Amino acid sequence: MADLPANSLAPDRPSRGVGAVLLTLAGLGAAFGVASCCALPILFATAGLGAAWLGGIAEIAAPYRVPLLAIAAASLAGGGIELWRQRKSSYCIPGAVCARPVVRRATAFAVLLGLVMLYLGYTYV
Repeated sequence: MADLPANSLAPDRPSRGVGAVLLTLAGLGAAFGVASCCALPILFATAGLGAAWLGGIAEIAAPYRVPLLAIAAASLAGGGIELWRQRKSSYCIPGAVCARPVVRRATAFAVLLGLVMLYLGYTYV
C-alpha cells in the first residue's frame, strides 16, 4: 500500500471554496423542485405574481419528491458545513472563491433560502 502524504487527509487543508457554492446550488435546485408543487404557487399568488409556469415543473418533480427532499437536505447541510469551515482564514487559498466576502454572503443567503424552500415544500404538500 502506497504511503499517503500526511496532509492529504487533513480536515483543515486549504481549499478553493467551490464546494460550498456547488452544494448550495444543488440544494437550491432540489428544494425548488420540492417547493414547486404547492408552496411556491401559493407564495407567488400571495405576492400577486403568476405561477402557471410552475405547473410543468411540479408535474415532473412530484414523483421524485422524497429523493429531492433528501438531496436538498444533504446538499444544503453540506454547503452550510463547508461555509462554516471557511470562516477560518487559513482554510481558503488566497484569491480563491471562498476568500471573497461577497461570495460567502451570497452562499449563506442561498443556504437560508434553500432551507426556507425545503421547509415550505415539506410542509405544504
